[in-house]
This record gives sequence, C-alpha cells and structure tokens, in this order.
Amino acid sequence: MAEAKPTPAAAPLPSLDEVRARIDQIDAELLKLVDERAGLASAVAAAKKAAGDGDKFGLRPGRETHLLKKLLARPRGSASPTLVVRIWRELIGASLAAQGPFHIEVWGGKDPARTVELARARFGASPPLRMLARPEEALAAAKTQGGVAVLPLTADSAWWARLLAEPKLRVFAALPCLAAWGPLTALAVGDVEVEPTGDDRTYWVTDAPQSGPAIEEALSRDGVAATLLVAAGGLKLFMLSGFYQAHDARLARAPGKLSGVIGAAPAPLDV
Repeated sequence: MAEAKPTPAAAPLPSLDEVRARIDQIDAELLKLVDERAGLASAVAAAKKAAGDGDKFGLRPGRETHLLKKLLARPRGSASPTLVVRIWRELIGASLAAQGPFHIEVWGGKDPARTVELARARFGASPPLRMLARPEEALAAAKTQGGVAVLPLTADSAWWARLLAEPKLRVFAALPCLAAWGPLTALAVGDVEVEPTGDDRTYWVTDAPQSGPAIEEALSRDGVAATLLVAAGGLKLFMLSGFYQAHDARLARAPGKLSGVIGAAPAPLDV
C-alpha cells in the first residue's frame, strides 16, 4: 500500500500589523498615480488649445462609458462595480474641472437632497454645484459654458418637454448610472455630444392623448420597445430601448402631433 503523502502546511496568515503595513504601501502608490493622473489634466487642456478646441466643453459621456465598461470588464477579486465607478467618476470629474469651466446646476424637486446626491455620484465633488429654485433656471444655466443641469423626473413638472425647443441641450446621462444605486430618478442635461455606446436608452416626448400602455403598444408594433417614465401637463416622457436618431421614421409614425427625441444615455453599467 502506497504511503500517503503529507498534506502541505497552510501558509501562515499575515498579522494585522503586516496587513496594515501593506495597506500603507498601497495607499502611497495609489496617491502617486492619482497625483500623476491629475497632473495630466493640464496637458489635455494644452493639447485641446493647440488643436483649436480650447473653448470646447470636455465632457464626453460616451467616452467615459467606454472607459468604465473596460475597467469593469477587467479581472477583479474584491473591488465591486460600485467602488470602481465611484472612484473613476471622482477622477474624471476632477480632470474636467481642471481643464476649464465645469459647473452643476440642480433643481431638486420634492427631494433635493437625493438629487444632489445623484449629481455628486455622477460628476464627483470637484465641480461647483448650485441649487436653483426652478427647473427653467437650471436649464438656462446648462446653456452656459461648462454647464450641466441635473433635474428629477417628477409628475409636477414637464421640464423635459422644454428640450424640444432647445436644440443645443440634450439629455446625456440617466441617474443613477448603476442599477445597484436605485431606480432611474433624474436626468442630466447639457450642451454636449451624445454618442451611441452600444447599450443605450433614448428619451422621447409626445403629446399623444392615448394612455401610456396604448402608446407603448403602438410603438412596439413598429419594433420600438418603450417604457413610460412620467406624464405631466398633457405630455409624456418615454424611455426607448436603443439609440434613436431624431429623424427615425418609426418615431415619425408614432402617436402624437408634438413629439421628439430629447437625448440618450447609456444603460446602467451593472445591468
């Protein structure tokens, strides 16, 4: 009978002091890299100025989404999507704030604290944030250089319908950007380029008098998956699955005399 091989002894667990020492080392390394990354913001600003884009707002939601998706696709042991997204949102926000004007205007509706929380989670702590009394004020401020308006979806205001008459302003982000942080509560609006990311939601307004389910059914017959988000003032805001252009023929055939696309945003990153 073969002699049984001895079981290898388990490696001794590091002591608490050893773990803390390693954490200190990692913190020092992280700070060095974060500082280097922050310093590159000035190099980005200089390169944009040399290319003639020095006055252009640097916010690129599509590029940010591709970056975050790439990071979340990398092998990880313990870093949750929440941790990864929160850290990089802060880094991106700080970089944008260092490159030029960048400010957040918030109309909070009935829950201003929640709207501010969502704005900070999406854009970080670096850009200055101002609370405004009316949604019209937030949208007006979003038209200034570096301006972003964050407004909640609430049945007592059809602020989103005003975007039909604001060709420069577009919805470009849905908040929160992680499903783990709760349901869709607010939208971010700005004079920024809206690009498809491969998994998007388009926001579409109509004055059609039919019920929400009836409009959803009409759109589905034309191959458009839609969800009613909110109705106010005789208008309805729908979320469409996919990235739709304003001139899409399927939307032209949809119910309603006054209707249109007001922007698009990536789907939650953890769905």
